[in-house]
Amino acid sequence: MSAQLSIQELSMSYQAGIPVLKGINLDIAGEGVTAIIGPSGTGKSTLLRCINRLVEPSSGRVLLKNGESSIDLAQVRGGALRRARRQVGMVFQEYNLVERLTVMENLLTGRLGYTPAWKAWFRLFEASDIDRAYDLLEKVGLSQLANQRADALSGGQRQRVGIARALMQKPDLLLADEPTSSLDPKTSVEIMELMTELARAEQIPVVINMHDVELAKRFAKRIIGMSGGSIVFDGVGDQLTSDHLKSIYGGETWLT
Repeated sequence: MSAQLSIQELSMSYQAGIPVLKGINLDIAGEGVTAIIGPSGTGKSTLLRCINRLVEPSSGRVLLKNGESSIDLAQVRGGALRRARRQVGMVFQEYNLVERLTVMENLLTGRLGYTPAWKAWFRLFEASDIDRAYDLLEKVGLSQLANQRADALSGGQRQRVGIARALMQKPDLLLADEPTSSLDPKTSVEIMELMTELARAEQIPVVINMHDVELAKRFAKRIIGMSGGSIVFDGVGDQLTSDHLKSIYGGETWLT
């Protein structure tokens, strides 16, 4: 299967001479969940933010398949960047909902990249967008809360809204940055199940950063281990040994 996303020699430094990402090379296929694990500060979140250009890469290419060709997300600017971002959905650790808006209104913000500003201002979304929002709310189990304000939701409910909002974009790629880190173990499993099932149904690949190794092994088709801004493991969960975890996280007393 051809790569939906191809990252080539991607480097990123917030300060001169102190690289956070060191020449990352990574191909993501057009389906399945890829989990990126590694200690805090190793560049996992920066990698995702370089993919959707929330931060500017220092060098390298981020090629996203666009029909029969590819677009380099690391190079596009202006209107081309705004159009390219429509292809990449994002689920955030802290949800990033607009607290004073309703669940339905938060979902419809996922269509802002396709809606003229004046229509968005007056909440004049297409009937097809509203229909899709209701359909996604049904799929994430929140149809009864469509008119509830976001600030009245639990953490798990907020993350369900975040997933549905990202899918409102009809993206070609879904990124998730620590989507379960603020949730209890039961809700974390439910969110991973939901994201995996919806991505399969929408036929889009997912790249997810996470600290929970067991959760990554349970749901990810592929695991990428990062340490010090580099990839040190690339394989399936069954191949991830204690030695690999030591090389990723360092030390060994934490494994006992």
